[in-house]
Amino acid sequence: MRTQVTQVTVVGAGPVGLLLAGELRLGGAAVVVLERLDEPVAQTRASTLHARTMEFFEQRGLRASLGSPPSHRMGHFGGIPLDLGLLPTPFPGQWKVPQPRLEALLAEWASGLGADIRRGHDVTGLVVEDDRVLVDVLGPSGPYQVESGHVVGCDGEGSTVRRAAGIGFPGRDATGELLAADVAGIAVQDRRFERLPGGLAVAAKRPDDGLTRVMVAVDGHAAGTEPPTFADVQTAWRRVTGEDISGGTARWLHAFRDGSRLAERYRAGRVLLAGDAAHRQLPAGGQAINLGLQDAANLGWKLAAVAIGRAPHGLLDTYDEERRSVGRRVQRGVDAQAALLLGGAELDPLRAVLAELIGYPQVRDQLAGLVTGLDVRYGPFQGVWGAVPPQETDGGPHPLVGARIPPGDGWDGTAAALRSARGVLLVLTAVPEHRAALRDAAAGWAGRVDLVAPDRHPGGPVAGLDAVLLRPDGHVAWAGAGSDDPRPMLRHWFGSVGTSHKGDDR
Repeated sequence: MRTQVTQVTVVGAGPVGLLLAGELRLGGAAVVVLERLDEPVAQTRASTLHARTMEFFEQRGLRASLGSPPSHRMGHFGGIPLDLGLLPTPFPGQWKVPQPRLEALLAEWASGLGADIRRGHDVTGLVVEDDRVLVDVLGPSGPYQVESGHVVGCDGEGSTVRRAAGIGFPGRDATGELLAADVAGIAVQDRRFERLPGGLAVAAKRPDDGLTRVMVAVDGHAAGTEPPTFADVQTAWRRVTGEDISGGTARWLHAFRDGSRLAERYRAGRVLLAGDAAHRQLPAGGQAINLGLQDAANLGWKLAAVAIGRAPHGLLDTYDEERRSVGRRVQRGVDAQAALLLGGAELDPLRAVLAELIGYPQVRDQLAGLVTGLDVRYGPFQGVWGAVPPQETDGGPHPLVGARIPPGDGWDGTAAALRSARGVLLVLTAVPEHRAALRDAAAGWAGRVDLVAPDRHPGGPVAGLDAVLLRPDGHVAWAGAGSDDPRPMLRHWFGSVGTSHKGDDR
């Protein structure tokens, strides 16, 4: 069997796999993307991008390519209205970008960076060896193998990669479902999570293609195991709303089910998981796709550094620790939303209490931060280089460490500094000797970390700081005074200067 060689193999060319491929190329790693489908899916399963994803797209220069997608200030938590417009972000609310459009944008971006995207190439198995992974592929010209140092499964809930790697997927099966269809030729009133005596109904007509998306959950109806038919949707819609939509034509059908599963680990040696391959949950409010895109943002720069020998394999453990923790927390929130959405009238008292509590700013902001991903803060990790990472002060790291770079007066310039997907050391002090010391300290990481000295000190939460070290994903790695030494954290996240980790297969 013929064998082709690359540095990283990504399985799945959905939004997560394509974003990851682009990130890997920005980090200098060669990547092959294998997708079993001959053509991108034309239907829109997911269409909501949240604030943290939009911030990351801005940091990579991708947001402008989206044009001016519709945005909505109001989101929901389990069908209860939730104001997403009050959190500190340049992109408040939620943004509507159809999945086919998003995939086309990411495919063009990743291909332009040199990613090798192959459609109609089905992964049939893989073999993990000490120093490589062999992926068995059935392509249009017959079977072949791809050899690479790492494989990432971005191939959905039924992930072939996850099963082949023997990674468990514990959790619970679905008990309820929300039937969905995009329907042409019907005229029904718009409904936004309208609770009726028989269940829940949602309807919204899209201005771009004229299709009406209807979603319906019948109280007490158990989740099915097969794809729904349009007759199933018609019956459920009539039962809940009393309306007849049988005269329409379904262009797309799906059942959103409330099963909840989380991979036992996101990394098993040289095999990693991202997106739906790593976590399954009801895609409430678009959280599933945004969770997966943030997986890719976290993993891409780390895996690229490992693949080209700038960092040891231990750096990938931070991906498992950071993103699995976020996945677990998001799933708890989504499970709560699923109960609120799919439960019957017996949950009305709980819905009423929660609707009242959401009126309090602290509760609203807590839930909005969870839904939008703006509240993610990665804790200190104690294992990349085999030692506890250094702390900035005796009292521990600065409160900003682990959080995304917060918006302030200079946010646009900071976002632009992250376009290359390298680290950024923001030199904010005006003291000449401190600026010189920071410049000298970072000199050894040229090509890995860019030194940026804004014309003026950004405001907001970074006020008073003399220097801030950003990871390529826009999260704060270190914050200090001008006399503090950033080199321990530069080594921690960006590798030892002059050291090659090729062959490090821990």
